[in-house]
Amino acid sequence: MLFNSAIYALFLGATFLFYSLLRVSLARLGHILSLYSARIRRYLVVYLLIISLLFYGYWSIYYLILIIWIALVDFLIAKAIFRSASDRRRFWVLWVSLANSLGILIFFKYGHFIAENWAIISGSPLPADDPFWSQWLLPVGISFYTFQSVSYVVDVYRKELHPESKFSSYLLFLSFFPQLVAGPIVTAKSFLPQIRRPMDFSRIPLLFGIFLILLGLFKKMVLADHLAEVSDLVFSHPAGMSTRSLWIGMFSYSFQIYCDFSGYTDIAQGTALLFGFRLPENFRMPYLASGFSEFWTRWHISLSQWLKKYLYFPLGGNRLGQLFTYRNLILVMAIGGLWHGASWNFVIWGLGHGGFLVLERWMAEKVGKFHFLNWKPIQILFTFFIVTLLWIFFRSINLEDSLCYLQGVFVKKDGFSLPYSLEMKFVYCVSLLLLGHIIGARYFKENKQLLGMFQKMQNSLGKSLLFAFLAVIGLVLVVLYSAESKPFVYFVF
Repeated sequence: MLFNSAIYALFLGATFLFYSLLRVSLARLGHILSLYSARIRRYLVVYLLIISLLFYGYWSIYYLILIIWIALVDFLIAKAIFRSASDRRRFWVLWVSLANSLGILIFFKYGHFIAENWAIISGSPLPADDPFWSQWLLPVGISFYTFQSVSYVVDVYRKELHPESKFSSYLLFLSFFPQLVAGPIVTAKSFLPQIRRPMDFSRIPLLFGIFLILLGLFKKMVLADHLAEVSDLVFSHPAGMSTRSLWIGMFSYSFQIYCDFSGYTDIAQGTALLFGFRLPENFRMPYLASGFSEFWTRWHISLSQWLKKYLYFPLGGNRLGQLFTYRNLILVMAIGGLWHGASWNFVIWGLGHGGFLVLERWMAEKVGKFHFLNWKPIQILFTFFIVTLLWIFFRSINLEDSLCYLQGVFVKKDGFSLPYSLEMKFVYCVSLLLLGHIIGARYFKENKQLLGMFQKMQNSLGKSLLFAFLAVIGLVLVVLYSAESKPFVYFVF
């Protein structure tokens, strides 16, 4: 059920309408029967859990069984860890949880990749249509909810978090439908308290939620899907493309994946707000970063924070000296690349980012010798260019295509040129995106500023009606100018 589909629009509309009627009815009934607000909240949580499970079950009933299994195992193990007085027992119980969650992730996501490479090494390549592996499809969103479950158990093990007492609440934490399929990765410490506390419905920023949904649809349907027409054509056959087309396709994909993924996040955040939940910010104008360290504080923020807390720090972080710091950076980014998919292209993409993080740290003490490197526009352009080059490995079908593409970028060659209409689409989309960045950087540096503006509008009925009118116009424009609907890029991860 894609966020940019008509069936999801109907699903969301019906879900929100019934949710609103339910909470109003429960509030009135609670006033009559003197029900506690926490009890009313519990009924609403159960409703959201049922909706979330139906949403995930729509993809496949087997996916639903899998997420319930992971939730049940980690829910019980967290309780066992908390009750255990023996550090040794707590340690081994933790590893049972990790073996279960990560074992399932590795089997479904990397099993065929491992088997294929092992067979190649041993001299008997595994057929691409092997009947054993072809029957196992990658469960949607497994990379996201597995990481959430692992973080919960580890936080309980570290005594940073008390285990959740209600299984329904924990299952909702893993399966909450707005962010289930492609994140952002939510921590239990930020989400579970939102389930427990009574909700003041008068303070739900509905207008801001609607704005984020429309913004996400615009990014996806008007910008990303149009840019995909350019990049899909170029990346489908890089060997036959001219150098000019390769450069356009490279930048087109760079902007496409940003609009696509940040658009999904906007829709997820806006949808969650409609139901009274706040999801973490996942993008903060990443292409304005002046270095790779800053880029990873702006791009896929929830993943970079997860890798930092649960992988980089346990490996020693930067506490063990310069060489170990470099090792940790490269290793973490390589694993981060592999998290995106079972392919050597993703590993190289991660290693590339890790290598430039190491270079950036090493250059930090040398940069004083080259004053022009301190000029921020140069730093931003350099970071963006290298990030865009590395996206070639991320997007290409295989390593051979990646190397062919890179060669065509740096060695001028003739070949197929993009139609004028596609080049104009590229210019049009990038111009709109740059204009949005300029306005955002000038007036709204953080989501909190936008949220404050919409909360003020919500307090004024006249402005609310005006916003509703503009929202309808915005939705019509999205539909009129949208390209052919395509799945979100991160749905496959």
